[in-house]
Order: sequence, then C-alpha cells, then structure tokens
Amino acid sequence: MSKTHLTGETITLIEMLNVREKRANIQQELLQKHPNCVLLSATMNIPGPVKTNEQLRQAFLTVMKEINSLFPPEKIAALKHRELKTGSEYYLVLNETAKELKRKLIKVEETHRYGRLMDLDVVYLKEQALCSVSRSELNYKPRTCFICEEEAKICGRQRRHSVEEMQETISQLLRKEG
Repeated sequence: MSKTHLTGETITLIEMLNVREKRANIQQELLQKHPNCVLLSATMNIPGPVKTNEQLRQAFLTVMKEINSLFPPEKIAALKHRELKTGSEYYLVLNETAKELKRKLIKVEETHRYGRLMDLDVVYLKEQALCSVSRSELNYKPRTCFICEEEAKICGRQRRHSVEEMQETISQLLRKEG
C-alpha cells in the first residue's frame, strides 16, 4: 500500500489555539445578534499539522450543501463562512430548537460519506454564556473512530493510531468516488 499523507500548508499549535479563541468570539457575536436562535458551528476534525487543502475544502462544502438543504430560507437568520489555513469554518444561525438541530446534524455525521470528518456543534446562549448540545443529552452513542470503530475520544486519548495512519485513512476516503 502506498503511503500518502495530507498535503497542504502546515500550521502551529499557537495558530490553532488562536483560531479556536476567534471561533468562540464569532459564536458569541452571532448569538448575541440573534439571541432567540441556535448556531451550527461547523469545522473538520483533521489530525496533524495540515488542516486543509483543496480536497478537504471540497468535502467540507459538500457537507455544508447537504446541511443547507435541510432548512428552508426563512429558518436561516445568518450565515458566515471562513476559509483559513487552519481549516474551513461555517456558521449557520437558525430559528430552530437546539436539540432538533443536533438530531439533524447527528444524522448527517452518521450517514454522509464525509460525516465522520466533521465537527458539527450546536451552540446557544444561556445567561450570556455559550452552551452546546451533546450527543449523550439526546441518548446517542459517542462518535466512533474512523479507523477502528471504537469510541473516538478513547482512541484519541490512548493514541491508538498514528497521525500518519489517520491521515492515510482520510486520504483514502477523499480519493473514493462518490
């Protein structure tokens, strides 16, 4: 088997930490402008120092197109899309309940061919603080590892798979024809 890895611009830990802080600020701003709405905050979960390239961007946009099709225009209060070297970010402010939105997004995570690569977070304001809806709140099982089907958080914590192994799996998924 030929070893391939994700190619693209590498990023640093500091850049990732800075973009996470900026993401939280964007979430707060969007929800303060639309306090009666909920927010989909979408990113990709890509291990290693390369977080985006053209194939990953296209996979991300494919999932966002499917998600957008789930909501009539009158439910969409705001939308923001950012393409950064730390990865694609998509924010969709919706007139929807947090739990109903999370249910729809879990279905996308579990059925779309790129769903396992996505982080689809549902965020809302409670007493001016950012809160999110977890899978467990809705009685869904935790996300599984895209290599071995075990619980993803346990695999990550125990470092069961190398970054190279995870990147190879992602590269294979991106190469497969739809």
